[in-house]
Amino acid sequence: MTYQSPRASARISPQLQRPVLDEPVPHTIGSRLFLFAIRRMASGGVNDAHATNALLGSFGKSYRRPLILMRAMMLELSRVSNRKIMVAPCCCTRITSDEARLTRAMGVGLREPQKAFDDLSALLASPAVLGALTCAQAVAQSYMDLGCPIDLYGAD
Repeated sequence: MTYQSPRASARISPQLQRPVLDEPVPHTIGSRLFLFAIRRMASGGVNDAHATNALLGSFGKSYRRPLILMRAMMLELSRVSNRKIMVAPCCCTRITSDEARLTRAMGVGLREPQKAFDDLSALLASPAVLGALTCAQAVAQSYMDLGCPIDLYGAD
């Protein structure tokens, strides 16, 4: 019998088992910040102070928009998901395939929404991911507006 967290982000949580770390950490500042924030929110809940502080340190007074949108996105991913999403601890220098797929969906969500929709459908094991896609697009747009676009392995 395993312990199930009563939190809303229970489906997006760091695994007690060792996650498969498939890919290197992204090189862009926006992608690294996004990855740190989702890892902290997955482990500490959507109101995690470390994630808030990281966004405040990077975006200054404009941190609230990406923070609120990221909270909404994490809650929507948790609500829609039919499987657990593998998230590595913050100290890992590699990312899981689930984190890579989510970051890739964030990067292409504004340019190629169908590709992002397909990535999110595969990630969440659900065909009803339109709400998650719009949340992801809003987060990606907020990062881009503040000068830190999310791109998995693009140029910085």
